[in-house]
Amino acid sequence: MPILNNKKPIIIAHRGASGSLPEHTLESYELAIRQGADFIEPDLVITKDGVLIARHENEISLTTNVSSVFPERKSSKIIDGKKTIGWFAEDFTYGEIMQLKARERLDFRSHAYDNLFSIPSFRDILALLNEKCKELGKPIGVYPETKHPTYFRNLNLPLEDQLIQDLKEFDYHDINLTFIQSFEVSNLVYLSSKTDIPLVQLIGSLDEQPYDQKKINSTKNYGSMISENGLKNVSSYADAIGVPKDLIVPYSDSCNEMSHTDLIELAHKYGLLVHAYTFRNEERFLLNDYQGNPEKEYIKFYKLGVDGLFTDFTDTAYKSRTINYKGFKEYV
Repeated sequence: MPILNNKKPIIIAHRGASGSLPEHTLESYELAIRQGADFIEPDLVITKDGVLIARHENEISLTTNVSSVFPERKSSKIIDGKKTIGWFAEDFTYGEIMQLKARERLDFRSHAYDNLFSIPSFRDILALLNEKCKELGKPIGVYPETKHPTYFRNLNLPLEDQLIQDLKEFDYHDINLTFIQSFEVSNLVYLSSKTDIPLVQLIGSLDEQPYDQKKINSTKNYGSMISENGLKNVSSYADAIGVPKDLIVPYSDSCNEMSHTDLIELAHKYGLLVHAYTFRNEERFLLNDYQGNPEKEYIKFYKLGVDGLFTDFTDTAYKSRTINYKGFKEYV
């Protein structure tokens, strides 16, 4: 198992325990912690008064009741070059965001908890982590993603400095407790000059470009970034890559597993950790080989040597890891 530092791969609770509760809520994060998460993952956007909040997108109508609370605030914007219609975090103060409730985003998951939980700020999340670390007597890490950083910077609402400030205030400016991730490049380069926190270059569809690279007419796309030269360049400002799991284990049109790639080994060659996304239990997300047995997929990736994985179902990831990693050190 070519795992860096002889440590167990980390379990990253993707938006919390999002397979069971509405994503990016304190309740979802707390459940993931109880299920064994090493890190919880909040996606971060920002309000008009500069407060970082946890939402997967700045367009918040799919995951909140904003359309019924503020029906008149619907608008149209260009986000990363694409027209988007809806309700946007940056048009609301944090006080207004506090009036909203979270909703389940996916129609095939339970909606029993819709309109019950509040929208947390990043500071709320860090306070929860401090509380849970004391209660459980062990560290629990945080793995924030900066969403649309170029877009927000152009609105004079940059994410990065506020993120660092919040981490410092809650004692999470710690290389063992935090990763910061982004699909863009320039904000990670900026952060690399401001902090020693490990940085993660997220990789999207291979033919797509990070928005900040497209904006400067760079030819760089995600495919070139995982070539050998691309990974060497990424290692100059980041410590890890976050990749779709099919870049490690591809599959055929008929959803059969194919031979694994050498991406993990190549990334490790340049000192980059590899964190794979996103693991889910539902049959619609599983290849034929894993139908009815999602644990088998986790075990496959653990054996291939991933350094961490993002999951909607922390309990399944934890159970599968326990089987495979006796004698390995914990990450945190």
